[in-house]
Amino acid sequence: MTEHKIILHIKYPSIVEAYASQYDTAFRTALDLFYNSELYHEVREGISDMHCRSDGYLAEELSRELELKG
Repeated sequence: MTEHKIILHIKYPSIVEAYASQYDTAFRTALDLFYNSELYHEVREGISDMHCRSDGYLAEELSRELELKG
């Protein structure tokens, strides 16, 4: 299970970078949004194999989640 955690710690910044790039957001802001999102929980817990999705897809999912929160 250690390998899974290492992979996720590599994946998280990639998702944040994709979001920051796609939505013209500062990395620090994107980081805060990601770590306070439901998406982070889903990726961390492996719900629906979210960790297997592309960084771009997950950035779009984060954007959708934020839109719904309004």
